[in-house]
Amino acid sequence: MSTLPSSDNRKQPASVYTVMLLLSMLFMLIAVIAMWMELQRWAPDYYRTNTANPSVMVNPVSSMSNFG
Repeated sequence: MSTLPSSDNRKQPASVYTVMLLLSMLFMLIAVIAMWMELQRWAPDYYRTNTANPSVMVNPVSSMSNFG
């Protein structure tokens, strides 16, 4: 076995960790794009709460006389 550098300059194949890194980068990019699309969809309604009216109104109890 020789310790001198060889003249064979072939690339090593990608390891499983390199493939997992590339896949995670791809999935993170997809997630960022999906979140940006959702932000564009819902962003105008952040502070407009006048359309969020409850459909049922609960009347508070006025005194403790109802329990005695």
